[in-house]
Amino acid sequence: MRLRGSAVGVALAIGLSRIAFGFQLQTISTLGPDLARFYGFDYAMLGTLVGIYMAAGVVVALPAGFAARRFGDYPIAVAGFSLMVLGSLVASLGSVEAIMIGRLMSGSGVVALTVLQGKIIADRFIGNRFTHVMGAIVGSFPIGLGLAQVILPGIASAFGVQAAFISGAIAAALPFLLFLLCWSETPAAPARSAAWPSRHEIWLVAIAGLIWTAYNAGYHNYLAFLPSLMAGRGHSLGLTGAAMSLATWGNLPAILLGGIVATRFGGGKVFLVGTLVTFVSVIGPAFADWPLLWATLFGTIGSLHGGLIIEMGTLAAKPQNRAVAMGIFYTTYYAGASVIPSICGRAADWVGDPIGALVCAGLLSLLAIPLWAWQKRLAADGGRT
Repeated sequence: MRLRGSAVGVALAIGLSRIAFGFQLQTISTLGPDLARFYGFDYAMLGTLVGIYMAAGVVVALPAGFAARRFGDYPIAVAGFSLMVLGSLVASLGSVEAIMIGRLMSGSGVVALTVLQGKIIADRFIGNRFTHVMGAIVGSFPIGLGLAQVILPGIASAFGVQAAFISGAIAAALPFLLFLLCWSETPAAPARSAAWPSRHEIWLVAIAGLIWTAYNAGYHNYLAFLPSLMAGRGHSLGLTGAAMSLATWGNLPAILLGGIVATRFGGGKVFLVGTLVTFVSVIGPAFADWPLLWATLFGTIGSLHGGLIIEMGTLAAKPQNRAVAMGIFYTTYYAGASVIPSICGRAADWVGDPIGALVCAGLLSLLAIPLWAWQKRLAADGGRT
């Protein structure tokens, strides 16, 4: 297979970077009991360390979009990959300060890549191929979450917490190499400039970013606090691992199926069903200790609509405006994602149990429904006010 200029190879590298993203993000949650024991972290601090990975997005996303539009996608993507690798290495140095700085570095790299992923794929695939490839990329993220839950406890037990962070650097280095081997500019790449999208496009992508924020409030915090909840209820590590696997490994086929079903029955119906099932499965543990049932619902039906939200944000702007538009999308998202885990952590501290975090996250996820309706109504207006 010829690698240079391979659209499939570039898409695969982006997908693998999403797996590395999930792996790095889940590190704190998976190692939460070890970090709490070693550093004395409470739930709020663990939530802060999860959120700090996203915090850089507030200030990095929009400049990354402008930089990509001005200088091209390639140098910004290379910088993103480099920060993902270096940040995990810094976090492995073993101090609280190093963990925080390393998480900020890696998170900044993830932001740069995430801002560009939709544009890079849209430049290479169109129509249903774009929907399916983008769905696969979005759906690859949970694979990293599941791998972290399965692999990291063994690494930390055998070699220490520092080795677990180093494994995150390796996870990012592999797709970085593939990206370098496969990249080439597309013939139809839009001209480079630094213009803003239209006001209408800004509104559409900003609201889509809020929808993504609400979706991930339920998604990330369920995965972040479920291990601590199950440990507190006396469940075995094996059962916890099984629940986390059910919650993540089915996401990729579910997101792909969601795109297919949306083509036939409409994205709005798929989105509504997915959001409601996410809500039920996230708050479900508050009412019944059935972790495998809730995890199965969460990882399948509750994941159908993830790709539809990214597609909504990407296609809301003209091709020449997508880099900046997705910078706006992710600035909106990261503004919420950087504080929501801490809010959920404080809810857990307030009730004295991780279930407080899950109920808080579930309620936040419901906000996606009115936001979806607002975005669709605005899109139908075509910019009229």
